[in-house]
Amino acid sequence: MSRIGKLPVALPAGVSVSFEGGVITVKGAKGTLTQKVAGDIDIKVEGNEALVLKKHDVKELEAMHGLYRALLHNMVVGVTEGYKKSLKVNGVGWKVAKQGNKVVLNVGFSHPVEFAEPAGIKLECPGPNEITVTGIDKALVGQTAADIRNIRVPEPYHGYGIAYSDEVIERKEGKTGGKGKK
Repeated sequence: MSRIGKLPVALPAGVSVSFEGGVITVKGAKGTLTQKVAGDIDIKVEGNEALVLKKHDVKELEAMHGLYRALLHNMVVGVTEGYKKSLKVNGVGWKVAKQGNKVVLNVGFSHPVEFAEPAGIKLECPGPNEITVTGIDKALVGQTAADIRNIRVPEPYHGYGIAYSDEVIERKEGKTGGKGKK
C-alpha cells in the first residue's frame, strides 16, 4: 500500500491540472509540463487538490501509484517555483564562461569544452568558477547538471573537478613513503 500515493497534491493559485488520454498536463506561471501515465492510474482534481487514484490492487500498480503522485507533485512545484542546481569548478586556472546559449569550460583539457543549453534549461555563470542550472522540469535540471559534472568528475587527491555546490568530496591522502627508504 503506497503511503505517498494516498497523499493529495496541493494546487496553488494559478496552477491547473488536466488528465486526458493517459497524459497529465500541468500549467502554471512558469510554463507547461506533460507526463505520460502507464497503467491503470487516474487523476482527479477536487478544488485546490489533485488525487492520484489506482483502479486495481495489484503489486505493480502500488509502485506506480506512489511514483505518479511524486511526479505530479514535482510538476506542480516546477511550474510554480522551478528547480535549480549549482555546480562549482575547482582547479588551478580552471574557469567557465557563458557565450550565447552555451557554456565554455576551461577545465584542464588541451581545448575548451562547449556545453549547449538543452531546450527548457537555462545555464548561467554567476562567477568564473560557478555554473547554475535552472528549469521547470526536475529530471531535466538534474540530468543536465549531471552531464556537466561528467565533463570533469572531481578527483579525490586535490579535489579538482566539477562538483555540486553542496557535494562533499572524500579526500585521500597522497603517497607517504620516502625515496631513500629500503
